[in-house]
Amino acid sequence: MSGAARVVNLGLPKSGTTTLGRALRRSGMTTADHRIQDRQATAQASAGAYVADLLYAGYFGSGDPLEKLAGFDALSEISVLRERQPAWPQMDHGIISAIRDRHPEVYFVASWRDPREISESMLNWTNMVARMERAALPGLPVGYGAGEAERIRWIEAHYAFLETVMSGDRRFLILDVAAPDARERLAGFLGRDLPWWGQANRNPRAKASRDGATAG
Repeated sequence: MSGAARVVNLGLPKSGTTTLGRALRRSGMTTADHRIQDRQATAQASAGAYVADLLYAGYFGSGDPLEKLAGFDALSEISVLRERQPAWPQMDHGIISAIRDRHPEVYFVASWRDPREISESMLNWTNMVARMERAALPGLPVGYGAGEAERIRWIEAHYAFLETVMSGDRRFLILDVAAPDARERLAGFLGRDLPWWGQANRNPRAKASRDGATAG
């Protein structure tokens, strides 16, 4: 499998993106997760580049968000949390619409966990919540996000947004990563075997954030 990405995850960080990425990678898909690794670098996607930045570079350049990600089969974590320059393409109708229009072969997955669990994982991941509060994320202005109720409302709104935008699209799946049949549902949706499914990134307090940006 080669060319433009065939699976794009629209789930939020800490919703199971690392688990999804590992499952896709072990199924043989070349998967970009948050940043381009050294071994994955291409002429258009240099090592260390954020997936979010590459999506926007393509979108505002040629109009094709996947232009600079040719050679990747899947994108499992596409946002980057920076206080002065956050980029959250999974919340951007323009990015989603451009991918749908230009790449009818792409399948969209939205990794999902109970919003309260996502909120708690965000709180437990180093200083993620403090940076969210200062970053002016889509739907979460500066000064919001420190409280659990605020985060949960924001998380719920994102998945409601996806359900509205992607309504009726057979290429879209909200995947409860904790469901007993999660692997079977994803495998059936993509039409490919998934030899691994588990829980990755279990102990976020023991891990440092990635150069001040966040994946999950």
